[in-house]
Amino acid sequence: DYGRRSFLVRGAGKKQMALFLPLNILEAEVVESSRSNLYTARNLVSVCPLLGIRNNILKNSVTMFISEVLFRAIKEGTAEQGLYEWCRKNIILLDAIETDFNNFHLRFLLELAVTLGFSPESRDLMPFVGDHYPIVEAFMQKSFAESMLIPLNGATRNEIAEEILRYIEFHTESAINVNSLKVLRELFA
Repeated sequence: DYGRRSFLVRGAGKKQMALFLPLNILEAEVVESSRSNLYTARNLVSVCPLLGIRNNILKNSVTMFISEVLFRAIKEGTAEQGLYEWCRKNIILLDAIETDFNNFHLRFLLELAVTLGFSPESRDLMPFVGDHYPIVEAFMQKSFAESMLIPLNGATRNEIAEEILRYIEFHTESAINVNSLKVLRELFA
């Protein structure tokens, strides 16, 4: 309802800090302040426990990457139609997948471009992805399940992620410096 916003949460003790792990899906009572641009969030509740993510270091790393990309790509105060529902669906999907999710972040980036309204055709990505064009084209033509099975080594996967990020940077006109990509590079090498 509010797009990307900053919220003030009062009295968040150690027990509640677990609510603020990357990509947790929360419900809250939101109160607007007449004195500030900050909203206050009260009565926070986790909607989904995301045990499949929280109990897996690789999935946790993917969520760090995705949350950082969303933070950098979506501007404060922007409400993108359908973005929340799309993110929620993808978070729940990542939580449910038990194997073969090494390519998840690549598919996520391509779908994010569509969700943000860029709707790339594979040829639109050619100047950004260069030699990886056949792989990116395969990602765009195959189903989600088939794209998770595209055989890639860690180096290629990370090069493609950087190239798709450059495409998103070009269209958002903002630098998307994602530090967590280095973590994925190490884990999925």
